[in-house]
Amino acid sequence: MRLDLRHIIHIPGACQDFAYELDLSGVKLFGEKPFHRPVQVSGAVRNAAGALELTGQARTVLDTRCDRCLKPLELKLEVPVETLLAEELEDEESDEIVLLENGQVDLDDIFTTACILALDGKHLCREDCKGLCPTCGADLNEGPCGCKKELDPRLAVLAKLLDKKDSQENDEEA
Repeated sequence: MRLDLRHIIHIPGACQDFAYELDLSGVKLFGEKPFHRPVQVSGAVRNAAGALELTGQARTVLDTRCDRCLKPLELKLEVPVETLLAEELEDEESDEIVLLENGQVDLDDIFTTACILALDGKHLCREDCKGLCPTCGADLNEGPCGCKKELDPRLAVLAKLLDKKDSQENDEEA
């Protein structure tokens, strides 16, 4: 959505509110499309002594999966956004200031970037999620799977040392 700000650019104290739905259903991250529902965007642009300040918030619910056990998850996402808008930059480059194009700002770009950057790299159903057994695929949160633990043959010598230590401790206790 392009927001036309030409009527508030030169009027200190002027304000323009906005609210709309942003469709991010086509965004693919880590092999999945987490934005199945529209993102509710709202906020305002205020002219504060000649500087245009955009403040807003994006809200949605993500449909994703736990990265350990693959259970479906619904995660609330609320992203606050604050940025300055300008018609031209005095410095050559500034990541904190968004340039207006013919007195308009592209809200989709600002809020899409904010939503993607706010996503966690890992989603868990709970902090102590045990995940899936790498051998049989059983959900370890529901209990042990019964698979025999296989020992890496490269570590067999160390396992023998641990077995000797355990048997020595048992002999001393007896």
